[in-house]
Amino acid sequence: GSSVLEELSLARADGRYLKLLGQLSKLDVLVLDDWGLIQLSQPQQEDLFQLLDDRIQKRSTIATSQLPVEHGHQNMANPTIADALLDRLVQPAYRIELKGESLRKRLTKPLKYVKEASTSG
Repeated sequence: GSSVLEELSLARADGRYLKLLGQLSKLDVLVLDDWGLIQLSQPQQEDLFQLLDDRIQKRSTIATSQLPVEHGHQNMANPTIADALLDRLVQPAYRIELKGESLRKRLTKPLKYVKEASTSG
């Protein structure tokens, strides 16, 4: 599946941008999973800023991240837009910090390699 930012980029190219932005702005809950793990280009930052600006004080947005909030700028191309974007995400937020080992690590069983027995005869 493609990400919201990829969809917005495609929509910008084919004329669906405002319609898609409107639809995303009206979702009751928008989840931004693994926030800050990938580099955001300036156009992606602008799209995300516009989306969050349209949603602020109207709809719920949940962002998950492995990074502390203070490192939220590290993968953003434009620091000025990053400030404004993070302001819209962090200031009205309820912040929940989880500590401990990753749940994925606990739930995923390590792969076991089985060596085939060779028979000769």
